[in-house]
Amino acid sequence: MNRRPLVIVAAAAGVLTTAALALPHLPPNPLSESFNASVFKEQGKHFATAADAPARGDAPVRGNRAFALPSWVPKDATDIRVRVRTDGRARLIRFTLGATPLDGPQCATGTPHKVRGPGLNARWWPGDARDGARPECRDHYQYQVAVRGKRVYAWTDGTPSPGGLIPQKSAPVVRASAQR
Repeated sequence: MNRRPLVIVAAAAGVLTTAALALPHLPPNPLSESFNASVFKEQGKHFATAADAPARGDAPVRGNRAFALPSWVPKDATDIRVRVRTDGRARLIRFTLGATPLDGPQCATGTPHKVRGPGLNARWWPGDARDGARPECRDHYQYQVAVRGKRVYAWTDGTPSPGGLIPQKSAPVVRASAQR
């Protein structure tokens, strides 16, 4: 009996299993990011400053709109890490505060909803991020925010903010000009 095909199949299965277990834990690189995007439906980006991150109004060039920061993130925030579900709703954000303090999470437009964990994985995300987290509702999505010294952790599962509007992907928003 020829055992060569069985050895080849076993070796291929071993290589695929090793890759599936090792790739998500490698430092970000094109291969691991491609694997995470296709298998886990997650993508991540790092921005040195808030100015480096795409603005919400930017055209969706290469899917960058999903990485736009919420409006309540201070403009002088640094070392920003964002991990998103590829549909753009679930999101983890970590950043370091600059001279501008975080003005405190707010939900002035209504009662915040219960936000589940986003179900995303990132090596830079602490396991105890939920401790002391407060709701933040000044953006399209409701976030939970935890502040640890100068480090801020925020996440959303895509729950709309009370009274917030979710941007439509299909049609651009056109504002009527003021009449005289």
